[in-house]
Amino acid sequence: MGIRIGILGYGNLGRGVECAIRQNPDMELLAVFTRRNPEDVKILTETAQVCRVSEAGQWKDRIDVLIICGGSATDLPKQTPEYAKMFHVVDSFDTHARIPEHFAAVDAAAKEAGKTALISVGWDPGMFSLNRMYANAILPEGKDYTFWGRGVSQGHSDAIRRIEGVKDAKQYTIPVETALSAVRKGETPELTTRQKHTRECFVVLEEGADAAKVEQEIKTMPNYFADYDTTVHFISEEELKKNHSGIPHGGFVLRSGVTGWEKEHRHLIEYSLKLDSNPEFTSSVIAAYARAAYRLACEGQTGCKTVFDIPPAYLSAKSGEELRASML
Repeated sequence: MGIRIGILGYGNLGRGVECAIRQNPDMELLAVFTRRNPEDVKILTETAQVCRVSEAGQWKDRIDVLIICGGSATDLPKQTPEYAKMFHVVDSFDTHARIPEHFAAVDAAAKEAGKTALISVGWDPGMFSLNRMYANAILPEGKDYTFWGRGVSQGHSDAIRRIEGVKDAKQYTIPVETALSAVRKGETPELTTRQKHTRECFVVLEEGADAAKVEQEIKTMPNYFADYDTTVHFISEEELKKNHSGIPHGGFVLRSGVTGWEKEHRHLIEYSLKLDSNPEFTSSVIAAYARAAYRLACEGQTGCKTVFDIPPAYLSAKSGEELRASML
């Protein structure tokens, strides 16, 4: 038997984790815990059980790692510290500004229970964080740039859908090509929020809704659209389903830096992702870090960790010997 996994929450991310487990032969899905009626939740893994969230505690001796697939706004700040008292856990908390307080809460709970917890696992935070850190360590004299997209922002799409008169919507975050090109040339521009990204919205209106009013509300929405050049397209429901049903995403992390006694040589580090499915890629990162959490737990390590604390070899199913022979 491999690493025994439980999934808490069965939305886009939970389904993605289930698929990722299938591609990792050293892992096995035992149970999915849901807030919905278990009879209404159809999963793909025939050997796994679907249970109520309230039953999770009954599985604490049967599951090696619980992957928590809730949302960062309200679910994870409560769920991860709560379940870290019973399980070794992994989450994908992605509200960057609140990571320190989330870490502190999870660390306290996990240490008290003697459990291992890994938070903020995904591609940003996650893979992008690692690349920012590596690049900063290697080029201490330099400047960081992160661009997201072209891709669907699920949070921004949801914000549009909450506007009165909107039936459905998708929002794409798009890097400004001139800004990205300048950084790639080795320039180190000071870029405002507006100069780095634009936002493109595809909106289906309710019958009788005022398009001009909806567009104005989108473009002036604080924290979401007010600081960006935003384009709004009004389209039919059929067109939205046909052309905008996927959840692609991606982006770029760059660091432009200098070396040499007189800082005479310029260097550019770039890491990029182009993702067909944001939740499925995030889930694949989470699965690798679930392996690392299990290995740390087997060593008796406790408390909260982030991607910065995990040795790269702990992510791989290959042995140290295999890695040295095939990838070094």
